Amino acid sequence: MSTPSARMLIYKGKEFACIKIIGRATFASSVDLKTLISEMHQKGFAWFVLELTECTLMDSTFLGVLAGFGLKMAGSKPGAVAPMIELMNPNARITGLLESLGVLHLFKIKQGTPTCVSLECEGVAHSPTEPSREEVTRACLEAHETLMELNPANVAKFKDVARFMAEDLQRMKDGTGPA
Repeated sequence: MSTPSARMLIYKGKEFACIKIIGRATFASSVDLKTLISEMHQKGFAWFVLELTECTLMDSTFLGVLAGFGLKMAGSKPGAVAPMIELMNPNARITGLLESLGVLHLFKIKQGTPTCVSLECEGVAHSPTEPSREEVTRACLEAHETLMELNPANVAKFKDVARFMAEDLQRMKDGTGPA
């Protein structure tokens, strides 16, 4: 039995975008997150708030996609000292995972009333993407490579996963594996 992907609700303010993540944030929703944040960043949003009150967990792929974007955002604003991605109300499990993977420093952690519920925000229509198996596999590989690059201690945790994903992608390209 597969678990449903996380639901994402999008709100935008004058200077920031807020993404409320509901449920289990796994590899199945990582492509959607990557697409969503990239599109909003291209539209000029430079500060992102992820509202996590109802997010029960994040798997390593989702965390890797998030860390990759956190790294990109930290380097995209000259002179930026503070992280440009704010995680609102992450539970202890999510915070612990970020810390154990060595990527917590990429984010500003806040507890309290979610910024998204502010009267200054408007909801934005969002339809989840339907990524192909190849897109999901590529996202998984890139996410785990990012985690290994950011923290050498993650190599032991993810090298086998990354190797398997790379081999799977190659089989898809060669036409010798399921598409």
